Amino acid sequence: MAVTTVWIGGGTAAADPAAAPPTTPAIRNVVWLTDRRVALWIDSPAMGTRIQVQLLLARDWNAKPADRFPMLLMLDGISAADDASGWTKDAGAEGFYADKNVTVVLPVGGRAGWYTDWRRPDNGKNYRWETFLTKELPPLLDKDWRTSNVRGISGLSMGGTAAMTLAGRNPGFARYAASFSGLLTLTTLGMPQAIQYATRDAGGFDTDAMWGSYTDAEWGTHDPYALAERLKGVSLYVSSGSGLAGPHDTSSGIPGVSTNWTGMALEVLSRASSLQFVAKLNKLSIPVQVNYRPSGTHSWPYWDFEMRQSWPAAASALGVAADKPECAAAGAIAPVALAKWWLGECLTPEFAVAGGVTQDFKGGRVFWSQAGGAHPVGGMIGGAYEGAAGPTGALGFPISDESPISGGAQQNFQHGTIVFRDGKAEIHAS
Repeated sequence: MAVTTVWIGGGTAAADPAAAPPTTPAIRNVVWLTDRRVALWIDSPAMGTRIQVQLLLARDWNAKPADRFPMLLMLDGISAADDASGWTKDAGAEGFYADKNVTVVLPVGGRAGWYTDWRRPDNGKNYRWETFLTKELPPLLDKDWRTSNVRGISGLSMGGTAAMTLAGRNPGFARYAASFSGLLTLTTLGMPQAIQYATRDAGGFDTDAMWGSYTDAEWGTHDPYALAERLKGVSLYVSSGSGLAGPHDTSSGIPGVSTNWTGMALEVLSRASSLQFVAKLNKLSIPVQVNYRPSGTHSWPYWDFEMRQSWPAAASALGVAADKPECAAAGAIAPVALAKWWLGECLTPEFAVAGGVTQDFKGGRVFWSQAGGAHPVGGMIGGAYEGAAGPTGALGFPISDESPISGGAQQNFQHGTIVFRDGKAEIHAS
């Protein structure tokens, strides 16, 4: 019996520090975290290392295997972590986009990097994010993950700044750009110093290594305000709170004042820069959808809210329906869907796969075959099953539901078993 081990956290996929820097962009490792969420490790010659990017696959990825799907690049904030995007760690992107027909692309890492090409390495990092995101990554996703050249970019705070900067500096790359609490005027009085302070505070980086001194012209070439005219034809969305305590803040006891002092100050700064940026767009007669909220600080609950509120604008710009089509479980799949609450609502109608049928749900998939009947597959076992090519692969169809074992769970298939324990899934194929 062959045994394949899939590390759910992807710990073995990181770049080897002793290895030679990559010379060609390439996907070096793929880990299916669930049946709809995938982690890729990509060789980046620009950055001289391997970068993790996670995908939330489009709703119809399985049901329409010949189709390509728009790509929505979602950028993190200044405290971006190295294990997963804040959009999945601190906001509900995975659940929200499950029924949306776009593939969400989530770069992992880049703390205090501003998603830009730095002049020189600093603090142990060779940041060349603009080259990676706009030149190296898209052809790989188009080739192997069925994305199309219809692209959008959204981000919060640092990522909101970068969304506008990348769209402005790379004409034709994005049809949609959204900033949630971004800093959109980088060269106004005091703003470079504020960015320098935030960049040092978040990661110990020096912005002189990024764009040079405050007076250097490179700051202007990355300033959304200065790039405004180059955003003509891009569907734009800008939002910010006011800095006043809102429904997701803890009150200090003073009306309108939150205990999140830093979040208040940063959101006031974002509002001021957003106002200036939007005024420039209006002067240039460039349409923009704007939402200035009456309250709210610089924090994740408000960015999660804006992600949801901005979806109709993103869907329209990317050419997909804002709402999913009607669907319902029927036949042998229906009682399984009713009994397994964790499956949630259906995403697609039932559709044929070789030797049986399947249907996609928010929490997983249900497969039916004559040999095994109907069984749900989800979570990390579902990810390992997708990575093994599902029912068309070596395992065949499921013949049992998932069952608990000491420290994990297992599920039986026509030609083997998947065992999940201690952060890894083992595929035992007979």
